Amino acid sequence: MLAVAAGGLSLHASAQGAGAAGRAEFPVKPVRMVVPLAPGGGSDIVGRIVALGLTERWGQSVVVDNRPGAGGNIGNAIVGKSVADGYTVLVSSSTMAISPALYRDQPVDIIRDFQPVTLLASQPSIITAHPAVPAKTLKELIAVMKAQPGKLAFGSAGAGTASHLANEQFLMAAGAKALHVPYKSAGLAMTALLGGEIQFMVTNMATALPQVKSGRLKGFAVTGAQRVPSVPELPTAAEAGLPGYEYTTWYGMLLPAGVSAPLLNKVHTDTAAVLREPQVRERLAAQGLDPHGNTPVEFSRYLKAELAKWGGVVQVAGLTPQ
Repeated sequence: MLAVAAGGLSLHASAQGAGAAGRAEFPVKPVRMVVPLAPGGGSDIVGRIVALGLTERWGQSVVVDNRPGAGGNIGNAIVGKSVADGYTVLVSSSTMAISPALYRDQPVDIIRDFQPVTLLASQPSIITAHPAVPAKTLKELIAVMKAQPGKLAFGSAGAGTASHLANEQFLMAAGAKALHVPYKSAGLAMTALLGGEIQFMVTNMATALPQVKSGRLKGFAVTGAQRVPSVPELPTAAEAGLPGYEYTTWYGMLLPAGVSAPLLNKVHTDTAAVLREPQVRERLAAQGLDPHGNTPVEFSRYLKAELAKWGGVVQVAGLTPQ
C-alpha cells in the first residue's frame, strides 16, 4: 500500500508538471545559453542577467557560451541545428534580423529553424565620441564629420551587425561620411573608442552608459523616441537636431524549431517570471535596458517584421551581400 501510495504521489507530481513540460523533468542538467557575439556586448550582458535568474529558478546552471563570428551566424547555426530538448537556447539581438540580408549562404533559416520564446529586453543606443573630438553637441559632431568626410572612424561589433547598421543609419540621416572599422564585439569596439583608435560610435546603452557617466566618453544623444530615465540629461536625437533618426536594439531568446509546446511554455513562463523580478529589472534598468517578456506568438510576429525592415535598410544603404 505504501508503494502504491508513493507511486500515486509520483504520478500526481508528474501530472502537475506536465503542463509546464514537467517541472520535475526539466531541467535535470545544465542548460547551454549560446550568445552569438563576444563577451562585453549587449547580448552578452542581457544573457548573463537572464542566465543568473534562470539558474536560481531552475536549480540548474545556465551556462553562457559566447560563439561570435560571421555576423552571429556561427552561434545561430549551433542552436538552429541542435536537438530541440530545451538544453540549448539562443540569446541574440537585432543582428539576427540583419544577417539574412547580408549573407547569401545562411547555415540556418531564421524562420524555419528557430522557435521564438520571448523578447527579453530592448534599449536605445547612445551617440558617443572620444573626448578628443572637438564637439560638444550632436550638431557640432555632424559638422565635424561633414567638414572632413571619411576622416572620422566609427566602430561596430562586426560588419553586418546591428551596431554596424545603426551607425550607417545615423550617417545616412546626418548626410555625413565616416570610416567603418569592424571589431569582433561591441566590447572590443568600445575599448577602441576609449583608446582613441576610433572617434565616435552609435552603440548600445549597456556598453556605453558607464563610460559616459564616468566622463571617459562624450554622450550627445540617445537614439530612442524618449529620454532614458537613467541618463535624463541626454536628449533624444530628434531633440538634438536630427529628426527622423531612431534606433532601438532588441535582445531575444529562441529555441531550436520542433520544441514541444509544453517545453516551450515552461521556458517562456520561467523566463518571463525572471524578467518580472525586481532585482532583475533593476539590473537591466541600470544598463539602460527595458525588460519585456512577451509571448512566443508576439515575438515571432515582431521578428518577422524586423527581418523585413532590416532587409530594406541594407538595400538603401547599398551594402553588398557577402
